[in-house]
Amino acid sequence: MSKYAHLGQFLKSQTTQEVRMTFAEIEGKIGCKLPPSAYNHRPWWSNNPSNNVMTKVWLDAGYRTEQVDMEGKKLVFRHFDFGDMERAVNEVLAPMMAEEAREFEPSQSAGEKKQNRHPALGAMRGTFTIEPGYDLTRPMYTDEEWAEIEKEMSEDWDQIEQGMSGGNK
Repeated sequence: MSKYAHLGQFLKSQTTQEVRMTFAEIEGKIGCKLPPSAYNHRPWWSNNPSNNVMTKVWLDAGYRTEQVDMEGKKLVFRHFDFGDMERAVNEVLAPMMAEEAREFEPSQSAGEKKQNRHPALGAMRGTFTIEPGYDLTRPMYTDEEWAEIEKEMSEDWDQIEQGMSGGNK
């Protein structure tokens, strides 16, 4: 039994849509202090199930955190049904996911033109976006910037060489 299980049991026994609690009240339910990150980092209270062990407890109890007030050390657990969660996942996460993976199928007949493409080509399709109008062929530095960089590098190498030769160049 996890040290946070008592919080899960408490939340499951609630009949209201929202349960307002202070961090101290939560500590009273779990019987120990919350970790320092719970007091210092807002993401600790996120509803991401891979976040921490306690997150899974409140999610399994059918609640999610809302209105986390780090200064006031309080929050709201709001009840949700899994239909709501599935709809939320479909509306929010599904559009961000890449298209379905397709299995590579090499050409079978000798009459077809042979493809010289690796099956992994395009595997990362849809994982990032290049802003419209951004020129991928534009050099990173102008000629003047490169001249300055080369000058600084030359000065650095001079100092390194002097240090390696004991100042006798």
